[in-house]
Amino acid sequence: MNDIIKSIEAEQLKETVPEFRVGDTVRVHNRIKEGSRERIQIFEGTVIKRQNGGARETFTVRKTSNGIGVEKTWPLHSPSVADVEVIRRGKVRRAKLFYLRKRVGKAAKVKERVK
Repeated sequence: MNDIIKSIEAEQLKETVPEFRVGDTVRVHNRIKEGSRERIQIFEGTVIKRQNGGARETFTVRKTSNGIGVEKTWPLHSPSVADVEVIRRGKVRRAKLFYLRKRVGKAAKVKERVK
């Protein structure tokens, strides 16, 4: 990749990136701007995918709200993502958990990783 692009992307990286993996249950603190006011909204769910790397890295979180599956994707180094808080560590054997989309209830749970 071009050196100029690398240097621009390096400036946009966050200094502290939380340590989380696919399968973990996380709480994403998202900054929402409404007019002149700014507030933080929390989205809690299971990380089903992480992709790319560097400044372009994104992650997708899935939760069930009122019986309907909801997925949101955020850029990891975005200023709108205030914090990513890990609630549970998940034990999974694959990089993308798209099979959770077809599951409902207890079948959609991910086993907890014990250290």
